[in-house]
Amino acid sequence: MPKIEVSEKLFFDLCGRSYTDDEMLDIFPVAKAELDGHDDGTVKIELNDTNRPDLWSAAGVARALSTYETGKIRKYDFFSSKDVTKDSGERMIIDDPSAIGIRDFSIAFAARGREVTEDILLALINSQEKLCFNFGRKRKTIALGIYRSNLIKYPVHYKGADPDKTSFVPLHSEERMTLREILKKHPKGIEYAHLVEDKPLFPYLYDDAGRALSFPPVINSADVGAVEVGDTDLFIEMSGPILDDLLLTASIMSCDMADMGFEILPVKVRLPKETKYGTEITVPYYFQSAPDCTLEEVEKKMGEYLDDKECVASLTRMGVPSKCENGVISITCPEYRNDFLHAADITEDVMIGHGLMNFAPVLPAAFTKGNVSPAEEYARKVKTLMVGLGFQEMMYNYLGSRKEYVDNMHISDEKVVFIANPMSENYEVVRPSIMPSLMESESVSGHAAYPHKIFEIGKVCYKDERDNSGTVTKNHLGFMYADNQVGYNEACSLIQTLMYFLKKEYQLAAVGEDGRFIPGRCARIVVDGQEVGLFGEVHPQVLESWGCGMPAIMCEIDLDMMH
Repeated sequence: MPKIEVSEKLFFDLCGRSYTDDEMLDIFPVAKAELDGHDDGTVKIELNDTNRPDLWSAAGVARALSTYETGKIRKYDFFSSKDVTKDSGERMIIDDPSAIGIRDFSIAFAARGREVTEDILLALINSQEKLCFNFGRKRKTIALGIYRSNLIKYPVHYKGADPDKTSFVPLHSEERMTLREILKKHPKGIEYAHLVEDKPLFPYLYDDAGRALSFPPVINSADVGAVEVGDTDLFIEMSGPILDDLLLTASIMSCDMADMGFEILPVKVRLPKETKYGTEITVPYYFQSAPDCTLEEVEKKMGEYLDDKECVASLTRMGVPSKCENGVISITCPEYRNDFLHAADITEDVMIGHGLMNFAPVLPAAFTKGNVSPAEEYARKVKTLMVGLGFQEMMYNYLGSRKEYVDNMHISDEKVVFIANPMSENYEVVRPSIMPSLMESESVSGHAAYPHKIFEIGKVCYKDERDNSGTVTKNHLGFMYADNQVGYNEACSLIQTLMYFLKKEYQLAAVGEDGRFIPGRCARIVVDGQEVGLFGEVHPQVLESWGCGMPAIMCEIDLDMMH
């Protein structure tokens, strides 16, 4: 979980009051945080919610605490929207189409009116690092730079540049380097080279006078990009491939800086392609929407009835403007948030705003004896058999990327369950099969002595229209055997042995088109007239997609249909 450290003086100034350690321990859960330490004038905070990047800063936590205690929602009047466009003056950033496919978008806003102190500079750097590293997946989807606005001649330009002909002096260096040389010589270039080194052009940000601002997502320039204590005019720029993520990052940073006393100055952005917001927007830009929630849903999920006034008051303490009419709660998503996807998210804020300490404890109405379920007993039996067959058990995550679960396996995504608005593309898909997990292990195990025999018993999820929810979750067995001589015969032998000890009569049937296996070298497993699994030799294209150099067989069996 993200952790932040902030000057005690700055934090208490942002909160509008000081706190004792005991008071912070009591109130921090309101901001989904915990006090991690308080010494030498520094407050250390651990955040417990990966869906709330607005809380990964001193200003964000302070805003949550202050709003909860005062019941006053802070207003930010510098946002544009589809209906309102704020005046950007001469401040403008132009995205060139040459950046499409490399790092599509660059957006920005400016700030002035507050002198940067040592504490403020450290707080800005901390926010920058947390947003880029956690929310931006180590700068892959979000890179954020802070520059001296008074040195910039607007408009600012963003394009894909020739890496061997474009050069500037990077931050913490005195040597002028080309963009490609930065990747080889500069510490930050070496660290983040993998993000851009395979691109034909490199992202490049410069002003209308030709002065370099940065080479995103790698490093700022040594002059315009070197913010120091005493500066008062700043330009904050974000680049990446996902526009909504960039807009949310800009919203979070602008609200934080407004709370620190900066005047936020909008910047007009001319986008390189048509988007759902058009080809020109003024940042900070309000783009969020939110679901509704009924009082009945709130009561059902919380187990306690709150009337319309209590719900609205609770949401107000959480900084969420709302109204309730005819039993339906409608909210306006705060500018710095984009995590309201379902009525349950509104209920959560109602619950926290009402106060967890205000819910009376209730003893369980029924006392039952815990026991192992029949499904778990069966899974343990299968697990023992697999270990006896010489396989090593593995354990995997149930969330992953489209590349892992779909593209690398050469299958259709027709039945795959995708997560709406994922925080990271690494966790955008619910696992539809155990096979990709096994392939992932094999892809990083080429150095280990063969044969490789691994298995997992775990859950998978896929779409099924026959279920009320539209999806089903199943317990599956998946195993892989990789070696230079392994093939279909070995797979058949393993299946026969497994079915013998499970006392199951089975038949094999031909497999239709399946990109995971070699045609004619795979089969479906049929028990009591129902298909319960399939196995076969892994297709060379799948092995190549995963970077595996050894032949392999794989099998997956639905255990829920077997017992």
